[in-house]
Amino acid sequence: MSDFLSRRVHALPHLGLGVSTEYGAPDAPGALDLPALRAEHPEWAAFLEVGVETAKGLDRHARWWAAQGWPTTYHFLDVNLDEPQDVGEPRWLDEVRGLIDVLKPAWLCGDAGLWHFGPRDRNHMLLLPPILTDDAAKAMAEGIVTLREATGLEVMPENPPGQVFLGDLHLLDFFAKVADYADTGLLLDAAHLAIYQRVCGHAPTTGLDGFPAERVLELHVAGATEREVEGLPIVEDDHTPAVLDDTWAILDALGPVARNLRAVIFECERNPLASIRPGLERIQATLAHTPYGQRGAR
Repeated sequence: MSDFLSRRVHALPHLGLGVSTEYGAPDAPGALDLPALRAEHPEWAAFLEVGVETAKGLDRHARWWAAQGWPTTYHFLDVNLDEPQDVGEPRWLDEVRGLIDVLKPAWLCGDAGLWHFGPRDRNHMLLLPPILTDDAAKAMAEGIVTLREATGLEVMPENPPGQVFLGDLHLLDFFAKVADYADTGLLLDAAHLAIYQRVCGHAPTTGLDGFPAERVLELHVAGATEREVEGLPIVEDDHTPAVLDDTWAILDALGPVARNLRAVIFECERNPLASIRPGLERIQATLAHTPYGQRGAR
């Protein structure tokens, strides 16, 4: 029996609906005003997901939020979970623990892919999806367990975006294996999944019928832009307010079955409130009568 599903998940808080940020994002022209959002619509800013690269640390906005004692999650932007030497690097772990002391996050999460090539260095940063094989799933699971034990916090791997995917597993089957091997919860990014399904020629909800939705603790929704690059159609994960219909279809399908869902993020940090209001309202309405919505109403 899964220790996570039978015991650990019940100790995790219901965070509700929140927004995300990363270093310097609130200073961009037209960016979301976090204090104003929290003051005017606390139901849309119940928590803040802070994207963290330890080399940069926390900006003044994230530190201000943390100083209020408001809920956060820690979204890592700089670790390859499938590389033991990367996850267990002492200096990096010390920096992570120091930032955890400031943010006091409910859990750690982040795109489970290749965040850097070679040693962790500002010049090596990128984000590529994992190789979708059973061996890669086992390696990633080992990294998740290592990070969980080193920090004392749950670690929720997220399906990353990409335009090319290698391996013999469907993305959802890969992360189902990761979750099982690591006995962990998952962060499912509906926008990233929509991109994957389109790249691979699948319908938006392909693979969800056998996916362990009970392990989904957090969901992300974000806008994306359809582009053409030298004749190749791509979808750019750019966090605009314009959410693809495919992403909404995934949210519609997952909401009723994700019985342990605790947190939902609308990734929209570089957009003013007026432009993201429809997205926030739709997320709220879609999930109102699901287990997540009923938990929040109590």
